Amino acid sequence: MKLRGLLVTTLVLCALIGALYWSSHRKPSDEVSSKSADAPSILKLDEGGITKLEIKKKGADSIVLSRTSANSWQIVEPEHLPADESSVSSVLSSISSLNSQRLVVDKATDLKSYGLDEPSLEADISEKDGKSQKLLIGDDTPTGGSVYAALAGDPRVFTIASYSKTSLDKSVNDLRDKRLVTITPDKISRLELTKNNESLEFGRNKEEWQILKPKPLRADNFQVAELVRKVAGARMDFSGSSTEKETEAGFSHGTPVATVKVTDQSGTQELQVRKDKDAYYAKSSVAEGSYKVDSDLGKSLDKGLDDFRNKKVFDFSYNDPAKIEMHNGSKAYFLTRSGADWWSNGKKEDGESVEALVSKLRDLTADKFEDSGFSNPTIQVIVTSDSGKRVENISIAKTGSGYLAKRENEPTLYALSGNSIEELLKAADDVKPAAAPPAKK
Repeated sequence: MKLRGLLVTTLVLCALIGALYWSSHRKPSDEVSSKSADAPSILKLDEGGITKLEIKKKGADSIVLSRTSANSWQIVEPEHLPADESSVSSVLSSISSLNSQRLVVDKATDLKSYGLDEPSLEADISEKDGKSQKLLIGDDTPTGGSVYAALAGDPRVFTIASYSKTSLDKSVNDLRDKRLVTITPDKISRLELTKNNESLEFGRNKEEWQILKPKPLRADNFQVAELVRKVAGARMDFSGSSTEKETEAGFSHGTPVATVKVTDQSGTQELQVRKDKDAYYAKSSVAEGSYKVDSDLGKSLDKGLDDFRNKKVFDFSYNDPAKIEMHNGSKAYFLTRSGADWWSNGKKEDGESVEALVSKLRDLTADKFEDSGFSNPTIQVIVTSDSGKRVENISIAKTGSGYLAKRENEPTLYALSGNSIEELLKAADDVKPAAAPPAKK
């Protein structure tokens, strides 16, 4: 019995000691005040009125952002860099309307218990009216998903969502302008691409691109526009653990892929791209240093002249032709569109059969280009579109098992498969008169 009593006494004593230890060491977050159900706002600021933001992170250099007279943002510390407007706007949006999850205590006497005596993150905000705010972010709460926060000079302690801290916990690379070309795609009027001693130049006329060098040629508008988009979208890639020294070495030792120059009304910007092993690196005329870039950019530049040439024989694309004239030896076809109907020699034609012919003309695409071999054309097609402003006159000649097509007043020879021409001729032969309307009863 004495042994059992001693054991019970010991267990009770251990429980009391544990309770005392827990009471003296637990986070004050568990000391929920009578207002703990409240979730008051911490900051309500006019985002447009913020003129300066300093982000201080324990163990790292402070980042100072300043609004310029042109209402844009720049990084002024730890170095002068243009800021990414979207990233800065996201930070300002988060901090200017910061809500708490709950009020922990009205008057905190010991900020150390919350990690707020030496905050892990601090945001100093200056406004254009001379006011300033200092947000302190401390330890994670014991239950996770939240962190302690307070305003300097305000005795209250709050909890905020962890993602609110994440939205403010940014590095210089997160906030800097990572563009290597600052001209937007729709403003680029000229692009020069030099690679492997081959120099290509493209010019824009409204939304249409043309190859200017090595000689005037029809351009594949989609391919050139995609190239322009990739170049204008070139960004510094800070993913991975590469240091500035390593990226400089990667560019220096890399094999040249291409040099690109883009021009708008403000001037010309240049981008050099090189490849080292499986990585691509770039150097820009608008940003100091060398940077790793996405492999998609490098692959987009690693193309030749024929990749950007228009292989479509006709330009009318998805515009509805107004007239089609076609000759194949002794056969001749004359089709005219009026509204939604097609007519030939005063007779209405079956719309579906004519549209099948239009589709074959629209899809006529070269497998490759040839420099010679065109002679004795036996097929001629003239298509009028764009309210009569575009007239395309195409001659087609047999050569071996295939055909060559030539546009009027252009030197390019389009090599076409025999099958594509056979299908075209069949579609022309299949055009038939429209069905007679049913007799009225």
